[in-house]
Parts: sequence; structure tokens; C-alpha cells
Amino acid sequence: MEKFGRNSRLLGLVAIALLLSGSVASTHPWRAEWSTWQGDKAGSRHNPAEYRINPVTAGKLELKWAFGYPKTQGPPKSQPALVDGKAYFGSPDGKFYATDAKTGVTKWTFDLASVGGGPAVVLDSPTVARGKVYFGDDRGYVYALDQRTGKPVWAKDFDEHPTARHTSSPLYHDGRIYLGSSSGENDSTDKNYPCCTFRGHLDAIDAETGERAWRFYTMPEPKPNGSWPSGATRYEPAGGGVWSSPVIDERTNTVYVGTGQNYSGSGGDFDSLLALDARTGGVRWKQQVTRSDTWRALCIKPDTDGYCPGLKDGTALDYDIGATPNIFRVNGRTMVGIGQKNGVYHVFDAKTGEVVWRRQLSEPGHGAGVSGVQWGSSYDGEKLYVASYYGNPGTLFALDPANGDIKWQTPSPANGCSWGGAAAHPDICTFAHAPAVTTSPGVVYEGANDGKFRAYSAQTGQVLWEYDTVRDFAGVNGVTGHGGALAGSGGAVVSDGMVYVQSGYWPMYPSEHGTVLLAFGLPRR
Repeated sequence: MEKFGRNSRLLGLVAIALLLSGSVASTHPWRAEWSTWQGDKAGSRHNPAEYRINPVTAGKLELKWAFGYPKTQGPPKSQPALVDGKAYFGSPDGKFYATDAKTGVTKWTFDLASVGGGPAVVLDSPTVARGKVYFGDDRGYVYALDQRTGKPVWAKDFDEHPTARHTSSPLYHDGRIYLGSSSGENDSTDKNYPCCTFRGHLDAIDAETGERAWRFYTMPEPKPNGSWPSGATRYEPAGGGVWSSPVIDERTNTVYVGTGQNYSGSGGDFDSLLALDARTGGVRWKQQVTRSDTWRALCIKPDTDGYCPGLKDGTALDYDIGATPNIFRVNGRTMVGIGQKNGVYHVFDAKTGEVVWRRQLSEPGHGAGVSGVQWGSSYDGEKLYVASYYGNPGTLFALDPANGDIKWQTPSPANGCSWGGAAAHPDICTFAHAPAVTTSPGVVYEGANDGKFRAYSAQTGQVLWEYDTVRDFAGVNGVTGHGGALAGSGGAVVSDGMVYVQSGYWPMYPSEHGTVLLAFGLPRR
């Protein structure tokens, strides 16, 4: 432990020296901040410039401020972006905020209902680039707001389908925004619905004008093919939603993104990792990781065999790729890895798509593909950090990027449901990890369904710090929020000695209040 402490302090001193010399700030000015869901274009979800929070100091983290949300039906899903001393994030009530990063005081607010003539909610996380804040909503709109004022520069509806939505978070690269589209069509449990017509796609959008440069569809156009038992027209194939966020290899100008399952029929690029030319949208390679996977919410209801043929043959799986890829180099070879909802982490040669290795981290189960890797993983230059959702129990893993060997694994703590706010709700509390994993030098951040937000040692997997969020919080905005399961759709954000996380995800702990964004930092000296 003493050797580990000395190494951590040395790491911190080196980081300070680099920052003071300007080598970190001048070479990678964005690295000290967190301007996009992925952390960087390669999807590392790692902040190498963070030196204040380290394995020695992480145990001293304390709550600095909370931002409460009004009571709504949905949980918070908009992981904040941290740029120029401000936090940018969407609220479950249809507002988008810019706040002071250190105090949480609101700088400006944008109401999504002012565009398109109706209510809307931000389901993705923003990216901040060249003076603008970009994000999508649950109607298929994409926004570019002035970073300083919050005024719209442009806002456009990019999807004709009535159920289209953006759970994918935008990524800025070379004058364009890259953003996937998913859909709520598969949420329908109406047997009379003429399922299904949505086609997943990835768009490249001019960041200045909002004009679409190209679109890649994951599905051929759905065609009528008979009818469902109810008599409703059957359309197929459909689905392949892109509800995860893309990454880009700047060396080769290749964009990588994962796709979802079929909603009806079987075909197209479902359950696939796509490698596309960032300039044209042309396919460089694609890897389909499931042979058959046709699923929609109706499949979890009884007596739906005629609507979900896969229930009989075992192919109604919901094993899509919902996680964001990680690009990394090992021994001079560039690889791209991605987690799947069946519990497998896949690694491919980034140039050819050849399989390099695969590692099964959790066994499929629990229904609807929630046992595996849900949102995303992290790479700190030495190890990959991957968490399983419902993994019996959900577990945080550190993997060797060269071959997938498990360096350490830490299950969701067995006492997590017996203390804190979760202890009063044993029927709700579960041992699972919904959020994407985040890292800074020496520290891994992950939240759990037991309502605990934790920091782990990157070297050993030991829990360095934990904080119970299942409680009421007085928001700096005058709204009381209530925490719960740590939010999926994103994860922790680490920037400038602070850590930010959304709390109040499924399973929902009962409260008369809405959910909450929490900001942590170290005690003042």
C-alpha cells in the first residue's frame, strides 16, 4: 500500500509539472475538460489531466452542490459536458441548462418546447465545440445553441419517423457532428400496431449550418409482408437503432458505432459494429456479433408467440450493442473494442475488422438483455475498465487490452442494499451497474443500482470511496431532488478537481421529489 501511495503521489506531481509547463494544456487543451460524452474522440472516457483527485485523495471527496429536477416520469439521462468553467446538461422536464461548474448557479436556460411546437426531453448528452453546444431530443430534433447565451444557432428535425429519438450523443470532428438515431417504436405493446417501420441510422451533419452531409441506414427499407395475428400489417425488416454514441479514429478518419436489434423480421446491420468513412459514410468493414435477434417490448408480455417468433426458437434476445466503442493501441496495432448486452466485450483490428479477442464477463439472463455491458467502458492507456449491469452480481472488471485477461474484478459490494437509503427498499435494491465507466489517473468511477456512487483503485479494484445518493438534496436552483440508482445513458464526468454524476435511474426509489445532478470535490485547503 505504501508503494502504491508513493507512486500515486509521484503521478500527481508529474501531472502538476506538465500542467504548469503548459505541455498538457497546450497540446490537448480539451483534455482537462470534458466536452463530449465519450471523453475524447477515441471514446476513452478518461481524463489524463486530472491530478487533484487521485488514489490518495479520492477518499476525501465531498458533495459540493446538487441541482434538483422537478418531479417527472423519466430519469435524468443527460450526462453533463464541462467546458470553460461551466456544466451543460439537459433536464427530464424539457429544459437545457448551463451552470457554473464550481457552484451550480444557473447561467442560462433553454426550453426545448420553444422549438417544434411541443414538449421534448433531452435523452442524450451534449458536446461543446467551437462556441456551440450540440445535443438531440426525444423527437428527432438536433440543436446547436450558442455556448455563451444559450440562444439557438440552428435546430432541425432530422427524422421523419414519428417515434425517432436521439439517445446517441453527438461527436464533433472536423467541422461535422456525428449522431445516431434510435426509436421508441419497439416500446409499443399494442398488438394492433403495424410493426415496424423504423430504420436506424447514423448522420453526419455540418456543425455550422445543420445541413446533413450523409446518412448511413442500418436497415433496408421495411416492406409489407403479411399481417400479425391481430390483422395489423407486418413490415420487415426494421430496427437496428443507433442508441449508443460514435467514436472516431483521427489517424484513419474512420467512425465506429454500434447498432441495435431487429424490431421485426431479420436483416440489415443489426447487432453490429460499423466502421465507416467519416468523410463519405462508406463502409470500411462491419462485424455482426449476433446471428439472430428480433425483439420488442411486446415480447415480455404473455401469449405473444405470433408476434415474437423468436420466443420459440430462442432468438428473441435483445442482445444489441448499446455501448460506445473504445479505440486503443497495443504494440503499435490500433484496435477497437465494444461491450454487448450479452456480457461479451469484443475487440477487433481497427483497420480490417478482424477479431482479436473476446471476453465473456457475465452470463446472459435477467431478460431483455440487461445482464451485460449496457452503456460504455473506459481505457486509461494501461487497462480497459468494463462493468456488467445485472451480472449476478454486476461486477467491475479491469482487462488487459492485449488479450482480455482479467487483471482484477470487483463485484457490486454485498452490503450495498443493507445500508443507506436503499436499506429501506429491499424489494427495489439490486446489485447492478447501469452507468458507463469513467477513469482518471489511478481512479475508476462507477455507480450502482443500490444508489451508491463509488471510486475504485485502478491498480487493485479496491473501493476507495463511496457515497449514498438515496436521499433528498436541497438543490442550488431551489428545487429539492432525490437520488437513487446511479443513472445509465452516461456515467461520471471528471474535470478540474470535480466529479459530476446523475442520480435517480431505474429501478426508481420512491420519493415525492424529482431526481438530481450531484457535484463532488475535495475539501478546501
